[in-house]
Amino acid sequence: MSKIFASLVLLLASGSTVTMAQAQQSHGGTAAEQRACARDVTRFCRKVIDQGDFTILACLKEHRPKLSRACNEVLLSHGQ
Repeated sequence: MSKIFASLVLLLASGSTVTMAQAQQSHGGTAAEQRACARDVTRFCRKVIDQGDFTILACLKEHRPKLSRACNEVLLSHGQ
């Protein structure tokens, strides 16, 4: 499960406009943002978790109509 959070954190950091120092400090997303998408990542993107952040992002985008409202809002808030 921690790999999911780490991937999501890096995914969100790559899509945001925060500086690298801020991304490292905040891990690219709040704990609430991580919780918002963890279930969707597990449900829809489990097979690609080990393939990198952009692959997970692409997977989430592919499943966008099925994502929880909370996860969709997280992606939108990070320009995705």
